Order: sequence, then C-alpha cells, then structure tokens
Amino acid sequence: MATRNDIAAPPAKEGGAAPGRPPADAVSPEAARKRARLSRRWQRDMRWSPYAFVSPFFLLFIAFGLFPLIYTGWASLHQVELTAPTDMSWVGLRNYTRIFDDEFFWNAAKNTLTIGIISTVPQLLMAMGIAHILNYKLRASTFFRVVMLAPYATSIAAASLVFVLLFGRDYGMINWALHFVGVDAIDWQGDKWPSQIAVSTIIVWRWTGYNALIYLAAMQAIPLDLYESAALDGASRWRQFLHVTLPSLRPTILFTAVVSTIGASQVFGEPLLFDVNKGSSGGAEHQFQTLGLYLYEQGWVNQHLGRASAIAWTMFLILIVIGIVNYVISRRLRASS
Repeated sequence: MATRNDIAAPPAKEGGAAPGRPPADAVSPEAARKRARLSRRWQRDMRWSPYAFVSPFFLLFIAFGLFPLIYTGWASLHQVELTAPTDMSWVGLRNYTRIFDDEFFWNAAKNTLTIGIISTVPQLLMAMGIAHILNYKLRASTFFRVVMLAPYATSIAAASLVFVLLFGRDYGMINWALHFVGVDAIDWQGDKWPSQIAVSTIIVWRWTGYNALIYLAAMQAIPLDLYESAALDGASRWRQFLHVTLPSLRPTILFTAVVSTIGASQVFGEPLLFDVNKGSSGGAEHQFQTLGLYLYEQGWVNQHLGRASAIAWTMFLILIVIGIVNYVISRRLRASS
C-alpha cells in the first residue's frame, strides 16, 4: 500500500526534547535594570531640565540685579566713599534727608519731569500717527517698518554727537535754518528751555519708531469687522480712527505711556553726551541735569557712594509708584471694558 506524505506531523508535546521559544515579553534581569535606570533618568530629566534652562537668567539676575539692589539699599544707610567701599559707618536715613535738602536734587527732579513731558507726549503722538499711516497698504511697507527701527538700533553716542552738531550755537544747522526765517541764533546748550528741548528731541528721534511698531502690531490685531461696520454706518477714516482704533488701543497706549515714563525718569546718556564739557553737571548751571546725571555726579564724580545709593533707591521708589498707578488704571480700564 502506498504511503501518504501530506499528512501533518503531530504537535510536539510540552516538555519534550525540543526547547520551546521564550515568550515575547520576557526580559532578562540585566535589561530590566537598565530599563529602570533609563526610566528614572528620563523622569529626572523631565523634572529638572526646565529649571536648568531658565537658571542662566536667574544667575545673572542675582549677580547683576538682586545683589546690587540689596547692596545699594544697605549702602544708602551708611556713609561710604567709592574709594573705600568696605569702610561703612551707620548714618541711618541721613543720606535721604541730605538729598531732599539739596537744591540740586530738586532741580534734577524738575528737569527730569519737564524733559519727560516734552519727550513723551510728542513721541507717542507721532508714533500713533506713523503707525496709523503704516497700517494701510503701502508700497515697500516692510522697508518703512525697518526704517522705523533704525534710530532705535543706532548707537546713542553717535546719535547724540550728531545732534550736538545740529544744535550748535554758531555753526549748527538748526540755527542756520532759523536764520532764514528771521529768528536769531539760539544757545541750545546754554539756555534752560532750549537745552531741554534739544535733549528731548534726541529722545523723540530715538524712540518714536519703536513705539510706532508697537502701535502698528496692536492695530493689526483689531478685527476688520469693526471697520467694515463703521464704514457701512458712514464713518470717515478720521471717525474710524477716533471711535474704533483709539478705544481698541487703550491698553497699548497705557503700556507705552508707562514704559516711556519709566525711561524718561532714567534718562542719562542723552544729556551726558549733549553737554559741551562732557560732564555730569548737565550744563554750566545744571539746566538739563536729570536724576540719572545727579546720581552719577554724586557717586562717581564726588565719590559719595552712600548718597548715590540713596538717590538710586529714591528713583526705584518712584518707579514703584508709577507701577502702582499703572496697575490701578489698567484695572479700571479692564473693568470698564
């Protein structure tokens, strides 16, 4: 009888001579320990990596922000000279009372206030107008936006030196132009109000484009439906600007006003470089000396480190007051909206 070869062989019995394959999920003890180590390392990495990424900021802040703040606060309560910063003698609040009794401090505070007003108000108004123009479709709009940032990117020293030449009394271009309209030569660096206007002009030129781009970004975030609805109601572009653009920009206007105010209270480079004598007195009669220049004069010229620290903390307290006012106004704006 012929035998059949297509009959399947019976399955091997469990426990037979041929070894069976290990299960797919079976892992050796060494591999399990390695996997556990990698898992713990991954968990530590996920937990501590964010802190490692932000640690450079905090280290720099502690070294160049927090430590100087604490040290100047401590030094403001002592009599200490710049030549011997470790030799301190406790005087309490005498440094504060002395600067408040100093007429040059109040003169610097008044100059800072007037320069801040003269520079901030025109700066923000011009920035608003420029942003409104750039918000429309213009040819080479990207080029104009880059040009707006050029003064901000320019070195403050180079810009101030150029403005010194422009506002020169004898050969300045400003007086040369005023001569053709019948105005006598103005001593832009010697008289009080002309010098403050000249310093404010440098600030306006440098920061107008920066604020204009902030306003432009806020304008482009306004929904177009509001303008379309206003146009259907017959509103002109001027009325659209008054009743649509300005109400939508109230938080941004508040932000730029506060930032510009803080910057104006810390003005230093412009008046320092605008002075003919390149000193910290802000002119021969301190006519445009700001609080920043007064601090520099007390600390690095007169070498009264304790008194300069008291001035620095006074300016810091002024900024805190400005921040509180900003918080109150912004909170009321949010409540009203």
